[in-house]
Amino acid sequence: MAGYLKEVVMPTGKVKFYDDAKGFGFIASDEGDEVYLHVSALPTGTLSVRPGTRVEFSLFDGKRGPQATSVRVLEAPVSLARRSRKPADEMAVIVQDLIRLLDNLGAGLNRGKQPEPGHAAKIAALLRKVADELDD
Repeated sequence: MAGYLKEVVMPTGKVKFYDDAKGFGFIASDEGDEVYLHVSALPTGTLSVRPGTRVEFSLFDGKRGPQATSVRVLEAPVSLARRSRKPADEMAVIVQDLIRLLDNLGAGLNRGKQPEPGHAAKIAALLRKVADELDD
């Protein structure tokens, strides 16, 4: 049957766990499988996903078993973020510490010194977490 196109159904699931600093996590697929998720499989410009995020993905057999590729975010867990927000007084302390950290980082950059890669990754992960806390 020439011209017949078969519809390809991509697997779906929810992000079970994701570590920003390490750049990997796992998806609980709707079929019941646990699928490895690497940062390189996320959409361009996306460096993180929150647990509970609904995704669609392609699969391949990686060295860790089933691995996701070509991930597409279907639905972010807005209610999860609101439910787990820290109280304002706790956030005030975190933001003040973050400001001090960024001031030190800025002073080093002004002297022409780039941060160590591991330190830079930790600062980036912290910024993402603070942004998630502040984001409605």
